[in-house]
Amino acid sequence: MTNFPPTGGRPPRTPATYIYSSGRDAAEDYTEQVLSAVEAIPVGQVATYGDIAALIGRGGPRQVGEVMSRHGAAVPWWRVVRADGQPARGHTERALARLREEGTPLRGDRVDLLRARISSEHAR
Repeated sequence: MTNFPPTGGRPPRTPATYIYSSGRDAAEDYTEQVLSAVEAIPVGQVATYGDIAALIGRGGPRQVGEVMSRHGAAVPWWRVVRADGQPARGHTERALARLREEGTPLRGDRVDLLRARISSEHAR
C-alpha cells in the first residue's frame, strides 16, 4: 500500500489551487484585493510581490505575480517589483522608464528598496 500523499493529509497545493480552491467568487475577491493594493501604491514608491501578499493576508509572491500577469494591465504594474528590486521579467525597460518618470529612487536597473518601498504603516 502506498502512502500518498507523503505529507499525510492532502495533495500539495499549487499557487492556482491555493487561490481558486474556494470557488470562483474567492478567486475574484483575491484578484480584486491584489489590484486594489497595487492601485494604492503612491507615485514614486513600490511594493514587492511579497509585500502585496502580506498586506492582503493570504497567498504569496507567486500568487500575486499570477494575478498581475493576467489582470495587472489596468493598474500601475510597474510599482510592483521583485524582492531584489528588479521589475518584472520581460517588462524591465518599460517599467524602469515609468519608474524614472515618477521619480522613484533607483540603483542601476533596480529600485532602491530602502528608499522607495512602501512602509507597513502606509499600506494599512
